Amino acid sequence: MPLNQEAMALQSGLRSVMDARRWVATACRAIGREDLLEAAEMGTAELVANALIHARPPIHVRMRGTREHPRVEVFDGSHQPPAPNLRMTEDDELLSTIGRGLGLVAMCATAWGAEIQRTGKVVWFEPAAQIAEQPEVEGDLFEPDAIESRRMVTEGQRVVLLELPTQIYADFQRHYQELRRELRLLALAHGDAYPLATSLSSAFRAFDDDLSRAQGMADLDIALEDGDEQVDVELLVTTTTASNSARMIDMLELADAFCRSERLLSLATPAEQKAFQRWFLGEFVRQAAGELPESWSARPRNSAVPRFAPGRP
Repeated sequence: MPLNQEAMALQSGLRSVMDARRWVATACRAIGREDLLEAAEMGTAELVANALIHARPPIHVRMRGTREHPRVEVFDGSHQPPAPNLRMTEDDELLSTIGRGLGLVAMCATAWGAEIQRTGKVVWFEPAAQIAEQPEVEGDLFEPDAIESRRMVTEGQRVVLLELPTQIYADFQRHYQELRRELRLLALAHGDAYPLATSLSSAFRAFDDDLSRAQGMADLDIALEDGDEQVDVELLVTTTTASNSARMIDMLELADAFCRSERLLSLATPAEQKAFQRWFLGEFVRQAAGELPESWSARPRNSAVPRFAPGRP
């Protein structure tokens, strides 16, 4: 089973630096990586101090990745990028062990980076077994998913989602985006060690591109904002959505098996979400094959996973 590590919320004040150091030390011991303690504590203290001084709440720290490659992430509520200072001078060595910028983090890391998210930013690093004398590891700064101008679909496949449960859909989206990000970072930092993560990331990207161009998704967003329990949604999607959805059904099963076999520190998929994603993605496949819409409540509980076949004219 994945080793879920709950994030730790931090309060304003330098006491939070010590709290974060203790938390990350406990997390390292929990996964049997005492060899990373020194670098994990020092890098975490630096990131938390920078967030307290330069960013704004909420601030929290969490551990993700795998036992082999654990990753510490510090989130804050600011979209302001940190200013990298990777040139450590003799004067820097005279300063406090906190507040010296990402140079110190790079010295503590085998890989590190930062990205802007919708609600703030995340700065992350993978602790090294030994702290370097100089910051030699180049970081991946601000590599969020590329935002491309996409034209909405004007011709394609009509898909109707009946009695879509909005809360389960929202939970699925949160879990899916977290999984997608986790796989992307694993592929970015350790593509050779986790080749499947690269393949999974590619499949997720293709499916995201399809949904971003679909007409009708705004109605689902409105239903979520209004707090509706369920909603009927009619979408117009690209002709590739059915095949990409069928691929996603297989990829999500692979992703779940990957999470368990690699003992990721997060991302266990609840049974209800598994059932929902099979129904949700399966409707794109079924209706492209000429079958009638099937509501969430009326779905067969033990139906086979649908396979893609070209629809009838």
